Amino acid sequence: MTRTEFIIATAIILFVAFCVGWFSNWLIHRFTRVAKTDMDELDRLAQELHEAEETRDQAITYLQQREAELTNQLSQTEAELSAAMEGLRDARHECETLRVELEQRG
Repeated sequence: MTRTEFIIATAIILFVAFCVGWFSNWLIHRFTRVAKTDMDELDRLAQELHEAEETRDQAITYLQQREAELTNQLSQTEAELSAAMEGLRDARHECETLRVELEQRG
């Protein structure tokens, strides 16, 4: 094999290797490429997920505010109940005292 034949054989081998590499790259990109409709669907799903997260955050905020309001109302109601029970207790005691006085006079 002469020097020229060796150079030509090496050039052919390198060219074939380049062609195989290029074809492999094209084939891989052909099968792994995401279609435009798939990208549109992914964008739509991402938008819907974002909207759902915003709705969830708003619901959590509303529930926290509502819970605070109800806790405040419960505290006020318990305070009113305690005051009413104390008033009732005092009224019963006064009534009993008046009853005893009436029985002693009568």
